[in-house]
Amino acid sequence: MALVDNKKDILPLSSIAELLTTKIRTLKMYEEKGLLPPKEENKKLYSIDDVKLIAFTHYLASVKKINANGIKYILEMLHSNMDEQNRETFLTLVEKKMEQLSGIDIKDVETM
Repeated sequence: MALVDNKKDILPLSSIAELLTTKIRTLKMYEEKGLLPPKEENKKLYSIDDVKLIAFTHYLASVKKINANGIKYILEMLHSNMDEQNRETFLTLVEKKMEQLSGIDIKDVETM
């Protein structure tokens, strides 16, 4: 039995913003644009797996400067063309790349 279930919704956006060293407003903007995993209206908690996707979305927007439509397309391609294992491997590679970036490289995106 695993100690942590990566699929269990446990983290609010405020905690994810802190993990990503970004503003909660930035994550709420991603949510408004439909870039975050869908959640029930009254229970907006995210899983560890969701955090990886949110971090990838933030990377695309803040470092690669891709607009919301481009990010939606990339996320659709990830979900429709990769099985869960390959998607997990890909997101792990992206996570390693993001760890190498400095805070200067990542800028909060207030408008997209």
